[in-house]
Amino acid sequence: MSKVVSVSKQEPEKVKNKIDWINFLEKYRVVLIFLVLCIFAGFLSDAFFTTSNIMNVLRQVSIIAIIATGMTLVILIAGIDLSVGAVMAFSGAILAGVLTAGLPLWVALVASTAVGLLFGLINGVIVSNFGVPSFIATLAIMVIARGMTLVYTKGYPLVVNNEAYRFIGGGKIFGIPVPIIIMFVVIGVMFWVLKYTSFGRYIYAIGGNEEAARLAGIQVRSIKVAVFGIAGYLSAVSAMIYTSRLMSAQPTAGTGIELDAIAAVIIGGTSLAGGKGGVIGTLIGALIMGVLDNLLNLMNVSPFYQNIAKGLVILIAVLIDSRFSKLKRS
Repeated sequence: MSKVVSVSKQEPEKVKNKIDWINFLEKYRVVLIFLVLCIFAGFLSDAFFTTSNIMNVLRQVSIIAIIATGMTLVILIAGIDLSVGAVMAFSGAILAGVLTAGLPLWVALVASTAVGLLFGLINGVIVSNFGVPSFIATLAIMVIARGMTLVYTKGYPLVVNNEAYRFIGGGKIFGIPVPIIIMFVVIGVMFWVLKYTSFGRYIYAIGGNEEAARLAGIQVRSIKVAVFGIAGYLSAVSAMIYTSRLMSAQPTAGTGIELDAIAAVIIGGTSLAGGKGGVIGTLIGALIMGVLDNLLNLMNVSPFYQNIAKGLVILIAVLIDSRFSKLKRS
């Protein structure tokens, strides 16, 4: 009889330990994957852990990470934004055009971010006020913005000769490249918004259950418009960095970057169903992709194989997320 009681007491403890491990791995799996990848990269290449290479990885990741930060907010409300790459291209073209016309740098920066914000707000209005699925709405805006870029540039790069503008993409502050500083500022602000403001809590509530959020008095339409507006604005911020680095606006800029941004968000642990995730995970997801690209480049792997590797990483991330969801339900 005493033996039976002993076993019955141990069973709940085993279950509790298993649940604790599942919760731990779910919470920190992205960090663990990133650390393992970095250690693996360090063994394969002596150049990986050099300061110059680490700065290079962060600089390369900055553009995708900034766009992915906006995408995180969109996916948290169970949406998607396919227009960010095209909006980035058009915002960059407007910025270069204003500078080429001889207007001050601050005017060009305001015009560029205004264009990005406007496209984002249009996405939000179409999705929230007209009930169009975000996939379809942003796909249409993507085609429109890409077409407007080609019309505005006539299909040719717009060269920028403003030397002060070069600082945004190529300058340094206390030895740290400006794009990296901008990236951490954007992510820091969005982290604070999501964690400590009512706006952030509303985003999670809408993604978790939109109808319940509406019944609770949350202005769902306004929040959605604002979220898409932020995504468009951050696309323009990325355009500033990208155009400054090249000192020209490319009509094909941002092609496919929306898929990289979505990949960074998914790898970072944000659920496509909405309501779960955050920008810190997105940053780590973008870093995983950046480290993978950097490692394959250091090993002189063909770009064609690099695409296969990135696709496999995305697939594994989705499968892991699905597995953890099943474990938690069971």
